[in-house]
Amino acid sequence: MASMQSFWPVSHRDDDFWVCMSCLTEVFYRKVPMPDCPSCHGVSTYEGFTLEAIRDWGTEELIAKAVAAQEAAAVAQPAAEATAPVEATD
Repeated sequence: MASMQSFWPVSHRDDDFWVCMSCLTEVFYRKVPMPDCPSCHGVSTYEGFTLEAIRDWGTEELIAKAVAAQEAAAVAQPAAEATAPVEATD
């Protein structure tokens, strides 16, 4: 049975992408995995970056992961908003 990855949410900032500085191959959008990096198992090794900064120095693979993570969050956000309870106003 495969275990699910847990994440710590990170508040919205200018640098919404969190890159593992130990392996430089994992990037997450507005969250960091716990307890460690799924690739290298580094702990507390994340630094925040903007997508533009990642495009400046990242590999093509890292940039693609960043873009995919942002797109996945954009798709998930409207779905979460649609299922949120709505309060009636008088």
